[in-house]
Amino acid sequence: MLNYVWLAILFLGIGAAVTTDVIDQSRNTQKNNVPVPVIIKYHTPFNNSHNITYDADISIKYQDYNKIFNDTLKNDLVFLSKVTISEQGKVVSNMSVQKDYPKVLLQKATFSGKEDDITGNIKIHQVYGDSLTAGSIVMEEASFIKLKEITKAALDYAGTAVEIALGLIGIMALWLGVMKVAEQAGLIAIIARALKPVTKKIFPEVPAEHPAMGAMIMNISANMLGLGNAATPFGLKAMEELDKLNPNKGTATNSMITFLAINTAGMTLIPATAIAIRAAAGSADPAIIIGTSLFGSLCATVTGLTAVKIMEKFPLNRNSFTGLKKNGFKWLLTVISVALVLLILGLTGAGKAVGNAFSFLSPALFKNIIQVFSTIAIPLLIFIFIGYGALKKVKVYESFVEGAKEGFNVAVRIIPYLVAMLMAIGIFRAGGAMDWLVYILRPLTDFIGMPAEALPMALMRPLSGSGSLGIMSEILSVHGPDSFLGIMVSTFYGSTETTFYVLAVYFGAVNIKNTRHALPAGLLADAAGILGAVYIVRLLFS
Repeated sequence: MLNYVWLAILFLGIGAAVTTDVIDQSRNTQKNNVPVPVIIKYHTPFNNSHNITYDADISIKYQDYNKIFNDTLKNDLVFLSKVTISEQGKVVSNMSVQKDYPKVLLQKATFSGKEDDITGNIKIHQVYGDSLTAGSIVMEEASFIKLKEITKAALDYAGTAVEIALGLIGIMALWLGVMKVAEQAGLIAIIARALKPVTKKIFPEVPAEHPAMGAMIMNISANMLGLGNAATPFGLKAMEELDKLNPNKGTATNSMITFLAINTAGMTLIPATAIAIRAAAGSADPAIIIGTSLFGSLCATVTGLTAVKIMEKFPLNRNSFTGLKKNGFKWLLTVISVALVLLILGLTGAGKAVGNAFSFLSPALFKNIIQVFSTIAIPLLIFIFIGYGALKKVKVYESFVEGAKEGFNVAVRIIPYLVAMLMAIGIFRAGGAMDWLVYILRPLTDFIGMPAEALPMALMRPLSGSGSLGIMSEILSVHGPDSFLGIMVSTFYGSTETTFYVLAVYFGAVNIKNTRHALPAGLLADAAGILGAVYIVRLLFS
């Protein structure tokens, strides 16, 4: 299924880009070859001599800009410029463009490269003294903007994928080395035995003392505590160990899918990243989303586990309509079960209870907790694991190096999967397909009470962590971190995970091609997390 979704993301992005560019060309949205009235104020006396470059301020009155570009500006545009008169008497300008200028001007500025300026040809109509002239400018042409943007996005995201993978090498080596020491000392087995009553129910196919169980426990624990850097190496190690139990290489097992469902649900006790962004945006109470995020991620986790347990018993035959008819009712049962889970959580008032449970955390207290926790968490884990190994007479240095060697191979192995997924997501975003989805889904968001401004965040979260972080930061800066919308998007970030990234990295580490029902379960968990977040935020802050 991931194969078809990947193709859909890719082709939707390209299709949206082509459609948008064709429409823009037919309407001349960029106003190519259209003269725009300007006023030029020179910093030094203007004498109309050839081959002289003047520093100048070029102004476009907002009334003229709005009339030509069909916009609603309320202030004049002023460009710090360099104006040159060539030997042929042609006046050429380079106008510096600022980031808060209209989108069409920013597109023109970047069309010919990464420059932040627009070139244009000026025709002077009137001269007022030696420092002021009036005329019109024909700006540089810009066409097929979206196709150019998706080309750039594809190349940039491919490079980003490699940077992410290579950046994991050091972290992977560190934590796989530490885990190897704990494994040989027997600490992982002790933790696994202590949690056997729970893990046996969730992962019945995995022996209680198998190394996979310990790695999964460490990964889930690290995620819940917000230790993202530590969670990924544990998760990749867990997938490698689970693959050793896999009788059908290349096909995801039930345990793998269940494990990833828990990961994509993003169950976190302290959403540290979202809280840090809120604090940086000036929130009076950045920790207020702890309860709402916990409720949202609880909905996602319960839904994800419910979905995988039902789907693994009633697989859908993707190549047969007969299979669809035979199992359609059972898959419908999955959706009904998910809805019931959310309904029960809502009717029992669990959301309000979660929010109230964390009401004692003042911003100052939470800041102190985060600072202490962030300072001691990772050193404490290393000290406990390595120290326990030393007490058990394990050759800790040799064991650490042996485990660390695996880090490089794993990081390099996931590069193709990351490139494929991030490249498709980059094209999807740059092509404008996200805007289409927002438009199509707006009636649904209105029905469930989600502000339309929050929909891009909800759609981006399963696709890209950095993308969703950027959207959240923008919303917080525009609407305020303590606004209803600001709290909702912050809760979205803390309630769900980047499903496509997680599947690409973890399945890529063990060369899984047939992901079975992992993606539907992950997306159901994401949907439940978003719906749970909408419900709890509306209940507590509407």
